[in-house]
Order: sequence, then C-alpha cells, then structure tokens
Amino acid sequence: MSGKGPFGRIDWISVILYLLLVFIGWINIYSTSLTDSDGSIFDFSTLYGKQLFFFGIAVLGIILVLFVESNFFERFSSIFYMVSIALLLGLFVFGKTIAGATSWYNLGFFNLQPSELAKVATALALAKFLSDIQTDIRTRKHQMYALVIILLPALLILPQPDPGSSLIYFSLFFVLFREGFPIYYLGILLVMVALFATTLMFGTVWVSIGLVILALLIYTFKKASVKIPILPVVGAIIVSILFSLSVNLVFEHVFEQRHRDRFALWLSLEKDEKKLEEIRKTIGYNTYQSEKAIESGGFFGKGFLEGTRTKGDFVPEQHTDYIFSSVGEEWGFLGTMTVILLFSIFFLRLIHLAERQKSDFSRMYGYGVISILVFHYFINIGMVIGLLPTIGVPLPFFSYGGSGLIFFSMLLFIFLKLDSNRLKDGI
Repeated sequence: MSGKGPFGRIDWISVILYLLLVFIGWINIYSTSLTDSDGSIFDFSTLYGKQLFFFGIAVLGIILVLFVESNFFERFSSIFYMVSIALLLGLFVFGKTIAGATSWYNLGFFNLQPSELAKVATALALAKFLSDIQTDIRTRKHQMYALVIILLPALLILPQPDPGSSLIYFSLFFVLFREGFPIYYLGILLVMVALFATTLMFGTVWVSIGLVILALLIYTFKKASVKIPILPVVGAIIVSILFSLSVNLVFEHVFEQRHRDRFALWLSLEKDEKKLEEIRKTIGYNTYQSEKAIESGGFFGKGFLEGTRTKGDFVPEQHTDYIFSSVGEEWGFLGTMTVILLFSIFFLRLIHLAERQKSDFSRMYGYGVISILVFHYFINIGMVIGLLPTIGVPLPFFSYGGSGLIFFSMLLFIFLKLDSNRLKDGI
C-alpha cells in the first residue's frame, strides 16, 4: 500500500493474516483453559488473560519496530546476536527450570525464554553476514562462518535440554541454499538425519557394516568408465561411523529419559511390548489423546466450548504444543483446513515479499523468517497428529506463551518493516 509514515507502506495483507492467526489461537486458548469459576476475559490470572497481556506487549514491540529506521536492524544485527548468545550462556547459571528444561529467566511477572529472542537475532546475523559485500558463500571459509552463526545457539540450547528449540535453528540452512550454498550439503544433512535414525534403530555396529557393504556394492556395480577415488570413500565411511558413535553419546547423555522414550515410541525402538505399551500410556499419551480429540471433531466439529476431550483435560498442555487438537475437536475438519489454509496463504505471501526485496539483507532475512515459521508449523502439526515425536515445538502465533508470541511477532514485523522501506534509499 502507498502512504507516508511507519504504517503507510506496510503490507496489510500479512498484518491481517497475522491478526487472524493470533485471534483464532487466542479463541482456542480460551476454550482449553476456561473454567466455571472464571470471569472476565481480562482476568490476567487466567491463561487466556495472560495471553492477552502478552499480545499487548507484542503490539508495543511492533509499534516500536515500525517507528525504528530500517537500517537499524542491519547495523546492530551483530550486537543483537552477541546479546542473545550471552543470554543463552547465562541460563547455565541463572536459568529457571520448567518441565525439566532450564530454558527461562524468571523476571517475576514474566518468564523470558532467550531461545526465542535468539531465533530473531540469528536470522538477522545470518542475513547480515551473507549480504556483506566481502562474503562469498562459495568459499569454505565463509561457509564455515555461516555454519557457526547457525549452530552456536543451537548447541547452547541442546543441553538445557531443549532439543526441540535447538532443532529449529537448522531451518536456517534453507536460507543458505537459497543464496547459493552448495547443494551437496543438503545431501550431507539428509545423510546425517538417516544415520541418526538408523543408529537408534539398529546400533553403530550394524550401521558400520551397512556402510561398508554399500561402498562395496558401489564399486562392484559401477561402470568401468566411472572413476571413484578410494580415499574419499574410506574417509566418508570413517566420518559416518564417528557420527554414528556421537549419536549414541548424545542420545544417552544429553537427552533426558522423556526424550529417549519419545524417540523409542516414534521409531519403535523398544522391543519389549510390555514396556512399549507403558511408554504409549505415558510419553505417547499426549499424542494419542490429541489424535482422538481431532478424530472426534468429525467434519463440522462439536462447537465452541463443546469439546468434551478439551473440557475434560484429556490432552495435557493442550493450550501450548497441542493447541491444534482443540481446533480439530471443536471446529472439525472445516476448522483445521481453515487454519491450514490461513497459514499456507500467509507463508506464500511472505515468500512473495521476500522475492520482491531490492536489498540482499532484507531478502535473506525474509527467508530466515519464512524458514523458522514454516519449520515450527510443520513440526508442530506433525507432532499433534502423530507423524513426528513430541519435542516441544509451539505453533507460531497460536500456542500459549509470552516469549513465543512476542518474539514471533518481532521476527515477522522486522521483516514487514524492511519490506515497507524497500523502495527507499535502495531498499
């Protein structure tokens, strides 16, 4: 849209979609947390009241972002990143433990989760580095710098332990590939995922045997004209075996038992049927009840505040990670498809905005925003319907939580601010 001032050129389609998602999310938080003794929607002792308060803070942050000059975010991106890393390090000394993870600072009226701030800061720092005129992503040196920017916060978050939040940072690899990162790194990433899963399922010994057999088969059946050096293949096998060994170390000594149980359930690692059934009733309970809640909604749903599983607290933490199940129960297939359609239109709109940027920094940051939001969306929905293990990843703008709502909003509106000034001074 045309116009002057901080609000004149902002993309109102994205703003409207954002507000719709926040509103629908709040409606479902209200539904999942309302009790007979609750009164006003502005009762800040309730979850839905607190979420309104968090939204108010988010709005203040959005207004601040829109009044700041666009080049402020590029100029100070490195400082934002260093502050976020310092806050992550501080958790090891001053962090508050909630649900087994030391991921929060207790500010009295509010628990701050710095990993959410770090997502914004990392997206900004990565965009700043990649857009620098001296950066050539085709060189190994600059590739390593980019990887450090992404992996440093992820490695600090992993031992909290919070593997779900740590995993989100890997979404920023898509920014690298969009900007010319060698595609074979994607192959390496997929191989690492495959090695991780197969190691958990079969163990390092069988993975090692499989790798050797695969190499022998390649050499046996390759065409005579194709030359494959032996040393790189041997090196790749050794590195893969070392990675497989590290999987066991991380799984046994970094992940907590609840995380191990979730992977055991997802990959059917537990062979003892009795113990597997026990895991289903404990760790797998949330997913099972979530699936049943969605299934019970049918096509049209049971109606607002009429969800029996929602009102009966069958799905633990339904207002956070499993908020989508309340949509399925109360609004049915039509409700879930509406939410999915809104998210899809929202993501496509952001891609359109990213592609029209005249500034490299704005485009790269835009794709960082898209990567983070899309990754959250797919992991959360996959988790709720049982396709992925439960790893504690909220649905953007939907799930209850102050840090999530505030910093998701900042993440988005910094990009909308950059987009609104794309024609001014070359951006």
